[in-house]
Amino acid sequence: MLWGKYIGFFGFSMIKFMFTPFGGPKAGLTFIETYLTCSAGALFSAAIFFFSSEYFLKRAHRNRKEMIRKSIETGIPLNQKKKFTKTNKFIVRIKQKFGIIGVAFFAPFLLSIPIGSIITAKFYGKERRTFPLIILGIGINGIITTGTAFIIADFFS
Repeated sequence: MLWGKYIGFFGFSMIKFMFTPFGGPKAGLTFIETYLTCSAGALFSAAIFFFSSEYFLKRAHRNRKEMIRKSIETGIPLNQKKKFTKTNKFIVRIKQKFGIIGVAFFAPFLLSIPIGSIITAKFYGKERRTFPLIILGIGINGIITTGTAFIIADFFS
């Protein structure tokens, strides 16, 4: 029964690490169990998406080129998506203000582990310290989030 909880928290943390620890107290997990399970899921996902980001970026570029080619061939205008969405502006602001540390710490945490890891790799994938900063960010964000979850749970119990 406990392994099912661990697997669930691990899996949810692979996608949305920011909210998963809040279920720990309700599920009957300790602070350490919640922290380690959620952090392990986030780290696993971050490693997969950070190191395979080049594939995803190339695939997105190839798909964009194909859409443009089809638009030209058919004569049907391409529905252009807005390039500067609020999320894009937010990411650029973080990059300009805080640099590699801000993007590596906050993009995976605030967006999602997969998208944040790919964005971080896009901007800073060639720097050696990028992935260790993501690991550090997950560790620190995990302690803060799990701590907050347990403080809130203690307050309302």
